[in-house]
Amino acid sequence: MKSVSELTDFYYKTLYPVLEKLEKERKQLKSKILSIGAVYTLVVILIAFLFLQNSQSIDTYIFVAVAYIAVGGGIYKYLLKDYTTEFKSSIIKPLIHEIDKHLNYMPNMHISQTDFTCSQIFTTHPDRLSGNDYIHGKVDGIKLELSDLLAQKKHTDSKGRTSWSTFFQGLFIVCEFNKNFKSQTVILPDSAQNAFGNIVGNWLQANNISRNELVKMDNIEFEKAFVVYSNDQIEARYILTHTLMQKLLQFKKKSKHPLSLSFIGGKISMAIEYNEDLFEPSIFHSLLQYKIAMQYIHTLHLALGIVQELQLSQKLWSKR
Repeated sequence: MKSVSELTDFYYKTLYPVLEKLEKERKQLKSKILSIGAVYTLVVILIAFLFLQNSQSIDTYIFVAVAYIAVGGGIYKYLLKDYTTEFKSSIIKPLIHEIDKHLNYMPNMHISQTDFTCSQIFTTHPDRLSGNDYIHGKVDGIKLELSDLLAQKKHTDSKGRTSWSTFFQGLFIVCEFNKNFKSQTVILPDSAQNAFGNIVGNWLQANNISRNELVKMDNIEFEKAFVVYSNDQIEARYILTHTLMQKLLQFKKKSKHPLSLSFIGGKISMAIEYNEDLFEPSIFHSLLQYKIAMQYIHTLHLALGIVQELQLSQKLWSKR
């Protein structure tokens, strides 16, 4: 895999001229969307005034508002479709191939629900899982796959009305390791200790009935940032070497996005919350300030670095 500096050079020397061309298209499309949006809003206001002036039902108003948002969103996606396709084929796909020629990019696919659920990173099972920008292949002999994911839970109220809540949106990565872990080890952001302090936070972590045993690490900085659960205390400590803990801490400081991991069977899974679709071009922000690709490169380097660190850690496997 090429270094971050090499990929950065490729991005700005090779892809930047293409971005300049796309930037002109973006400005034209932005004007078109704003014009159509203004006309659409005016029409909806007129229709609402005619049909709702004699209505006293709050449900009617809610229906009109929801319909306005849904139809407007559909129109926006339709107008954006060709531009997004061009952006991904001319920017994202060449960047992925530059990272490694053995990587394949499928913009309309995503990680399977089986891989997402089997990671055990989330105790909630999604009722709806969607995503895109699926990448799979081998880098430096490591088999991996990743994609943007949106995991949602379905809720139904007493009146039978359905709503959806999102419990994960971001980048999900699965790497295959060449040996099986005996344990099931999960590493999560330490939200409890940060929110409630050491005493209460530690109590909440230790009494989390949806998780395995709490594993205490001897790295104070790591303990403040992450919480570790496993059904094998010894293997969990072998997995989390000092070097690996430092890698995770460095990523946390650089990215400022919550990171979760699991080591189960022969797979290492990682979930990085971005709360946005990483590779969708924004119409309302300049492409020339686009830095998402660099975030992606740093994230991929993290994923491979974790697997490589485990491969080098003979201590982990000498105990078997």
